[in-house]
Amino acid sequence: MGWLSRIFKGSNHEVSEGEYNWRYEENTTSAGNHPSTSWDPQSEIEDIDRAIAISLAEEEGRGKHVISDDSQLKEDEQLARALQESLKVESPPRNRHVNGNGNGNGNIYQPIPFPYSTGFRICAGCNYEIGHGRFLSCMGAVWHPECFRCHACNQPIADYEFSMSGNYPYHKSCYKEHYHPKCDVCQHFIPTNAAGLIEYRAHPFWAQKYCPFHEHDGTPRCCSCERMEPCETSYAGLNDGRKLCLECLDSSVMDTSECQPLYLDIQMFYESINMKVEQKIPLLLVERQALNEAMDGERNGHYHMPETRGLCLSEEQTVSTVLRRPRMGMGNRVPDMKTEPYKLTRRCEVTAILILYGLPRLLTGSILAHEMMHAWLRLQGYRTLSQDVEEGICQVLAHMWLRSQIALISSGTTPSSSSSSSSATSSRQGGKRSPFDKKLAEFFKHQIESDMSPVYGNGFRAGNQAVIKYGLPRTLEHIRLTGTFPF
Repeated sequence: MGWLSRIFKGSNHEVSEGEYNWRYEENTTSAGNHPSTSWDPQSEIEDIDRAIAISLAEEEGRGKHVISDDSQLKEDEQLARALQESLKVESPPRNRHVNGNGNGNGNIYQPIPFPYSTGFRICAGCNYEIGHGRFLSCMGAVWHPECFRCHACNQPIADYEFSMSGNYPYHKSCYKEHYHPKCDVCQHFIPTNAAGLIEYRAHPFWAQKYCPFHEHDGTPRCCSCERMEPCETSYAGLNDGRKLCLECLDSSVMDTSECQPLYLDIQMFYESINMKVEQKIPLLLVERQALNEAMDGERNGHYHMPETRGLCLSEEQTVSTVLRRPRMGMGNRVPDMKTEPYKLTRRCEVTAILILYGLPRLLTGSILAHEMMHAWLRLQGYRTLSQDVEEGICQVLAHMWLRSQIALISSGTTPSSSSSSSSATSSRQGGKRSPFDKKLAEFFKHQIESDMSPVYGNGFRAGNQAVIKYGLPRTLEHIRLTGTFPF
């Protein structure tokens, strides 16, 4: 019966990655290529009955010799019955989308076999028969058009192209919104480069992503935490051109008197590990220019590049120290910083410790812990050490202090010196810490650990490994005797 072959004959399905094609079942009674998607099972049954009657009449008129064999007649009747039974299957509800989670966004199901070998297709979305009508062929399966849905918005994908992540389809716009990285500075999608690849810069600790051109377009970066803030975010501008984000500004140490409680904290930390510094060493907060001038006046010393933020002096000289905390003026500028000259007198091997002003308490403290170790080594009569050994062990002490601060913040304990500070300073430095403080301490700790310089970075890793293996006292004694780290 030739008409049956035309009903069961379907279109060939091409499965292409990233796009799908509309497919239509062939229709023998119409020359058109776009049959209606509506489907009336009763009318279909009547059409088939009428077609069977016409076909039988045609065969009878040609000589009544075609259906003379009983087995052939039974086979044709079984085939027609199977077709009619298949058309009685309930039409799939068009708004039902089954998945493992019941939320319409779950796993994509593979087609299941239909019980009759009729060639009808099963929708991979709802697991109902597609029947006679329009369907989609993609991802190795077939779908009702309304069952092929975006995993993000759960709306049908009617575009010619779509994107995939894992086994899930997405509208191209939804995929871009979910997976295309956005710049944390300008909030725009990061553009592709000439090769069509997404290229961006990323901070190794803060996990910031930003467009490469922000490194050269004047976008400010905090001199403390190194973050680039979103556009239109305010910064504090210091007199020497440095920018300070408002979160780092909140705990910044701006003048020499304000730094004294922190200095006491560092002294108590050294005393707690049996390394008390007996001599009274002046601590001064200075501007960048004064720090650079003092560095030029030192005959010997090791300095952290690209910018020195602390210095342990052993020469007599006069430095300009920040005497009064500056007010924040229009546009978060610092208009009225007051400084005064300070004459350093050599009473011991160390004349003063200088720290760059305007840095948050935790960074100021880690720099101070580092410079205090320089002072301790000189006051204890250690020989002149190689740069990697001296700077390495100083970084170990800064790292140890930061670890102690992280532990205090985690436990909710305030620094012991906070009771001796002023109420304003106490509220900003010694009072309740914000969640950002712990993150900032972890960042400064990460900076020490990930420093790749041969002096500070390699020196720290060698010194820290020695302290972990032998302890701090034995490591220091080995340095005293040999000038090297124990291995």
